[in-house]
Amino acid sequence: MKLSGADIVLECLRRIGVDTVFGYPGGVVLPLYDRLPAHPKIRHILVRHEQGGGHAADGYARASGRLGVALATSGPGATNLVTAVQNAMMDSIPTLFITGNVARNLLGRDGFQEADITGILMPAVKHNYLVMRAADLAYSFAEAAYIAQSGRPGPVHIDIPKDVFLEQAEFEWPEQISIRGYHVPGAADADSIARAAALIDAAQRPIVIAGHGVILGNASAELRAFVERSGIPVLNTLLGLGSIPRDHALSYGMLGMHGSFEANLAASNADLVIGLGNRMDDRAIGRFADFNHQASIIHIDIDPSEHNKNLRTALPITGDVKQVLAQLTQAIRQRSHVQWIRWMDEVRAQHAHTLAIPGGPVLSVQHIVRRISELNDDDTVIVTGVGQHQMWAAQHMKFTRPHQLITSGGLGTMGFEVPAAVGAQVARPNSKVWSICGDGGFQRTMQELATMVDEHLPVKMAIMNNGYLGMVRQWQELFYKDNYVAVAISQPDFVKLADAYGIKALRVTEREQVDAAIREANAHPGPVILDFQVEAEGNVWPMVPAGAALSETVGAPERPSAVPAT
Repeated sequence: MKLSGADIVLECLRRIGVDTVFGYPGGVVLPLYDRLPAHPKIRHILVRHEQGGGHAADGYARASGRLGVALATSGPGATNLVTAVQNAMMDSIPTLFITGNVARNLLGRDGFQEADITGILMPAVKHNYLVMRAADLAYSFAEAAYIAQSGRPGPVHIDIPKDVFLEQAEFEWPEQISIRGYHVPGAADADSIARAAALIDAAQRPIVIAGHGVILGNASAELRAFVERSGIPVLNTLLGLGSIPRDHALSYGMLGMHGSFEANLAASNADLVIGLGNRMDDRAIGRFADFNHQASIIHIDIDPSEHNKNLRTALPITGDVKQVLAQLTQAIRQRSHVQWIRWMDEVRAQHAHTLAIPGGPVLSVQHIVRRISELNDDDTVIVTGVGQHQMWAAQHMKFTRPHQLITSGGLGTMGFEVPAAVGAQVARPNSKVWSICGDGGFQRTMQELATMVDEHLPVKMAIMNNGYLGMVRQWQELFYKDNYVAVAISQPDFVKLADAYGIKALRVTEREQVDAAIREANAHPGPVILDFQVEAEGNVWPMVPAGAALSETVGAPERPSAVPAT
């Protein structure tokens, strides 16, 4: 049966399991929008900016573990997606970005709203397509969905000229996808498992660094089984938080630039480092040249390009982390590392003040995020922007399951918090979604408040309003002799802004108001903005200065009135 290219696209989306598309219309994609009413199983959500649509698709994918989809028109519509695409690429998020382009006879002729988006996005995607025939659409979509979700996930882009949407073609759905040269790793070979098991059994001070790949690979249960058999403590990257419950006896939280002393010093003193689905990036590892020369490194990742990229690896294992962990658990001896863990606990106790919640009357972000965590259940999804509030959330909120923390890791995209929360709430309509916002980042994408209202999405947004671009200010204070330049940021009245959108809002200025405000927001059936007017010049501690080693972690001056973090 012949269908128009537009109908083929929408039928393809249904076949690959897509139920939601975040989009913004424009001239060249109007033939596709014209056919949307005929495909009621595809929900289209009108965002207010294409970048917002891209981040919403990203948040949807992270919250659900399924493919997130964003749609844009040609030219500026397509280029507005670039930040969201690169964000998904850096964090390995399974996403599909669809753009329209000018008609085939205008390609390369600088037609109105033409951009070479295939060329622009080439280094920012796992794969991309310029589909020149309606007959090629079905296979392109089937292949794109397979690539985006298999192996190391990532964004895939499909660009479609306007007249391809109008062209008629037979719809032929491929039952199997076979891509020459594209092989998805599975279990590890027996020799690698035997060598890894020998290193693990011989280690006296081993650690696991569990990254985002553990969550993407659905390997949290296997991680827990492995560490409980081996007795090895677990450190997390930022995006790995939630891969093991934070209250597990072997969970020692986040390492890296704002990781805990016990995590950073353990990584610096271990004799064996087992990296699981992590990039060994500078934010987590610090200065590569001085990362723990005494440690042997086993690095397990589905992407072989990550091996030996930043750190010399004694044993790189290319494989599916879920399968490899199961193999290792069978191969190793049951152990405990009592002395090593006791040492880590002593380091934690010695430096407890560096992660303490400021006491007294001060309204601190640390106190707010901890209370949001404590007053919500484990089903709650936390979405953050980028900056100080992101690090404080990572330090003080209890992430107990995969897909609970949604944040921009590799690209560090300010403005991620509002549209990603839109996507997360669409993906998990029966869960609470809290967006921890910076006052600067919130203003970058706050137009998506209208999307929340239109779609009746009850997202709770906690704006940490300190009047500064907080992380930039902290660096100017610590490394540029208090030379504050272009860092103080004027704010709208967030309560009045919320009212303009028809959104409930609360202003919180005192520590004693925090719990009541959180409870009131949770009780409200729609979206809520909480304007928390927090201390202006709080700093995130501990900290590894840029270019320093993890062993050079520094902490805040001790505050006698501080409340220990739990």
